[in-house]
Amino acid sequence: MVVHLISAPAGGAGQPARVGFIVARSVGGAVQRNRVKRQLRHLARARLDRLAPGTWMVVRALPAAAGASAAALARDLDMTLTRVMSDGGRR
Repeated sequence: MVVHLISAPAGGAGQPARVGFIVARSVGGAVQRNRVKRQLRHLARARLDRLAPGTWMVVRALPAAAGASAAALARDLDMTLTRVMSDGGRR
């Protein structure tokens, strides 16, 4: 998966952090894509407290996400989120 962070836009620092998901057809059929989206939504909700207020996070699922377990997705999300936060949002 790929995670992008966007700092709070002007005047948006008081807003809560927001998360968006991109799950393309390359991940699989509609059922697989929706399952991946539901799992990622659940995992991201538990990690919103790590984001600064007003931050936008975009999570793009790669094709391997269709066959990944929830634990593997959680591990990947934690790893990529930690990496992108340490890079200052450059990835």
